[in-house]
Parts: sequence; C-alpha cells; structure tokens
Amino acid sequence: MEEKVLIKFRNIVKEFDGTIVLKGINLDIYENEFVTLLGPSGCGKTTLLRILGGFLEADEGVVIFDDEDIKELPPYKRELNTVFQKYALFPHMNVYDNIAFGLKIKKMSKDVIDQKVMRMLKLIGLEGFENKNVTTLSGGQQQRIAIARALVNEPKVLLLDEPLGALDLKLRKEMQYELKRIQQEVGITFIYVTHDQEEALTMSDKIVIMKGGEIQQVGTPQEIYNEPVNKYVANFIGESNVISGVMIEDYKVKFDDQIFDCVDFGFKPNEKVDVVLRPEDIDIVPLEQGKITGEVLSVLFKGVWNEAMVETVPGTTVKVNMNVIKNHDVESEYCDERISANDFYVDIEEVASLDDNDLIARADAQAWKESDDSYISISKIEHNLKEELGEYTVTFQTSSGLSVSRKIIVVDQKYVKNEKANEAVVRIADNKDMKNAKEFKGTCTEGTVINGVQYYSNKVTADGFKPNSTYYYQVKLNGEWQQAQEYKTGDPDNFSFMFVGDPQIGSSYKQKNAESNGKKLGNDLAARNDSYNWNVTLNKAMEL
Repeated sequence: MEEKVLIKFRNIVKEFDGTIVLKGINLDIYENEFVTLLGPSGCGKTTLLRILGGFLEADEGVVIFDDEDIKELPPYKRELNTVFQKYALFPHMNVYDNIAFGLKIKKMSKDVIDQKVMRMLKLIGLEGFENKNVTTLSGGQQQRIAIARALVNEPKVLLLDEPLGALDLKLRKEMQYELKRIQQEVGITFIYVTHDQEEALTMSDKIVIMKGGEIQQVGTPQEIYNEPVNKYVANFIGESNVISGVMIEDYKVKFDDQIFDCVDFGFKPNEKVDVVLRPEDIDIVPLEQGKITGEVLSVLFKGVWNEAMVETVPGTTVKVNMNVIKNHDVESEYCDERISANDFYVDIEEVASLDDNDLIARADAQAWKESDDSYISISKIEHNLKEELGEYTVTFQTSSGLSVSRKIIVVDQKYVKNEKANEAVVRIADNKDMKNAKEFKGTCTEGTVINGVQYYSNKVTADGFKPNSTYYYQVKLNGEWQQAQEYKTGDPDNFSFMFVGDPQIGSSYKQKNAESNGKKLGNDLAARNDSYNWNVTLNKAMEL
C-alpha cells in the first residue's frame, strides 16, 4: 500500500523584524509518521510548527493538509492539536475534567466523554487518577495528561513543541519511550520539535535537520547518523571527526596519507571531500596492525569508556572512544541460559543517583537463551556500593538463579593530564576563513583542583596588528581549534593583546565549602565564587 502524504510545506518563507527565519521550506510529512524537527535555537523549527498549527501565518508559500490549502483555516478548525513545553493544564480542574475539556466544548454526551477519557487514562498508564488534582502530580504525569487532553479529540496530527524540556534527565528518557509507544498505539502523525539529538534518534521515523531557516537533511535516524550530507549534520548528530580527504575513486578515500575503503561513490577522481569518522568506529590496536599512528594528547573519563584525543599528523586530531574494561565473556551456564556483564567505573558524584537500570546499562549486563538467541530479563541485582572511593561487587541474576558478579570501581579522577593537550595556543587572521593565520604560543600553568580534576590557566600574548582593523582569532583546546571570534583594533600605533583562559570558571556550581554547609553551591554562591576565581586568575596573568 502506497504511503499517503498528509502534509505538504511548499516554499514557506517567514520574516521577523527584517530577519528571514524560514527560507523557502519544502517538506512532505506522511500519514502515521513520527517526524522530528531538529536543530539549534533560532533555526526556525518552532516557527514552522506554529505555521502548521495556525498560530502564525507564512509570508510566502502554502501548507497543504490532507490535499487542502489550510491558510485561511483558523487553528480550532484544523485537525491537529498541540502539546507545549509548559503543559498549560487547568489547575482548578482535576485530571478527568482536564482531559474532557475539549469534548465538553463539543457538547458530547456524558457517556461518550466517560468512555473516551477512561480510554485515554489507560493509554497513558494513569488509570485511577481521574479525580486527582493536577497540581499534585509529578512533571511526567502532568505531561501525560497534556498529551491525553490533546489526543482525546482524535486529531490527525499531534504537534509537540519540546514537551520534555521541563523534565529531569531520567524522566525525560523514560518519556521518550512512552511517547513512541503512544504514537504507535493511536496510529496518528506526530510532529516533534527538539534541539536534543538523543530524543530525535530515539523516537523518530524521520528526522528533519534545520539550520538558519533551511533544511539540511531529511532521513531516517540511521541515514542521518551513518550518511550525513555535510559537515554541519555530521557534527550536530553524535560525536564526529571531520577530516579533509580526497576521493581517489568510487569506494576509495585517502586521508592522513593512507587509502581506505568507504561506502561512497559518484565523486570526481581526486575530488576533495570531508571524511566523517565516528569515535566508536576507530579501534586502537597493536602498532604493527594499525594503518595510522598518533600521539595521545588527552584522555577524558566517560564512565564505561575513555574519550581520547589523538594527533595523527600535525594539525589533525581525532576523538577515539576506548572501552575502560571489556570482558563480555559468559560467566555462568545453566541449561540453555547464558549471562554476561562488564566491570565498570563510576564517578563518586554519580553513585547516589544510580538505580538498577543504570547499573544494568553501565555493566552492559544481559542474559539470553542460546538455542534461539532470545533475551531473558535480569530480575535481581545485589551490590554493596557506597559513596566512597574503592571497588565494590555487583551481582546480576535471572529468575532461574543464573548469576554473574562484576566490579564497580568508584573514582574521583576524570581527566588524565597531558602537557601537550594543555599548551596555550591562539591563531589570528584578518579573514573569517582563518587563511594564512599566524599562531602565537604562550604559557600554561596549573590552576585550581576541583573534585580531583586539575584545571589550567593559559596566557598568550599576540602583537603586530594594524590600527582600526578587524581580526579573527581561535583558541586551541585539547588539540582542536574552537569557534572563531571577531575583534577590532583601535587608534594607538601598536597593539599587544593578551588572551587569558581559565577552564574552571563555570564549575563552581559543583563545589562544596563551609559556606554551603557541605552541600553543592547554589547559583548565587557559585556565581560569586566564579567571579572571585576569575579575578585571581587575571591578576596572576598580569604578573607573569
């Protein structure tokens, strides 16, 4: 059966105060799709959603909904409903009345309303909550009520404008799966707006990547992740190494003076390209087995893996994900069943927040039947984990009694020092593209130690600039050039600029001191602490 195009955006243009925020958008959305509009703040995704909802009018172009131009159709007559980040529930109404509100407006009979409301409560997993006051519910429960209120009117499309933004991380992850389940059960089109790539990858049938009012790429999560069309998409979705290379021929690409097999074709011979390497796709092997050698500049602890910055050739660095401990060996055997898990590290600050699901994920614990390779649930977890540095034991067990024990290592050291990674380097050019940029090196001194992490203060002095001129500069951090910044010189005959960097600024929020009674500093104390630390850093730099 051929898929039906439900919504068509054709040449949509929208301008605010002289700024064009949508630049001729063309997009098809199919019936029963879960579509995510993904991009940074200001890219135009919410504006596009509001035009579809009827809350804004496009300056140019048309929106076709179910083969009908809906430009003149008011919002309340469109076959769609919207769920916002702020759920806008009626605080003076209970759960039942909030969900039933739209049905009562339509003057449906009480019996029909009862049936529809109860069906919605079952769908969102809140049976028995109909008489509860919405103000007493958790954020996740309130969000479900808002979704139920929208769905009960049986729209063809549900619009969701960053509905998970107000939830904490754990609850947000849970609701991602819930939203996808609900969409599949009701069988309607969901259009979801977010800047969170994980949400998009988890829930979507199709992702629309936007930047500066334009669509960069449309595709499935797998297509977007594995085959980004440009450097922007590659960097926006997941961690990426983007390296300059040359397409020797179809399926052959050269970079770092080595030729590699690839999946791409259709380029001109020896055409210059950007090569995208995901950190998880790079293996560190014995020297004699490798194709590229490099120097490890820094290592950052990420839980079950270390993120390493490696310089392969001068000026080229790549991120590499290395497993901290990998022992997927099957530990025990019981009839047809198998079970395995890994040792893993955890930072001391995370210990208190870990639950059973987190432990399963961190250890990559899994059990299965060997005969048909089907998964078995882990029903019991035992551990002696404490908020203290050291090694602890965790045991994962199935309902049959099959178990495996592994180690949890609690640490308080996130950063591995490397002098080269912490060198102070700035480059300056008279153009945005940083062509013919001149490098200036300075001093790197040890600064504050916070929670076992050594921070550094950098000072670079640069000179030789013309008066009344515009220049651009970049700072090197962990082997990578950061975003270029613009500045202008003044009237004096010569200039000498000092760049002072202090990475510990902004980290005071996690600190504890006597003033905070042993608890993490709040926003006010943290801001004051950061201000003090910055003044100390600047004064030290002026003395050097």
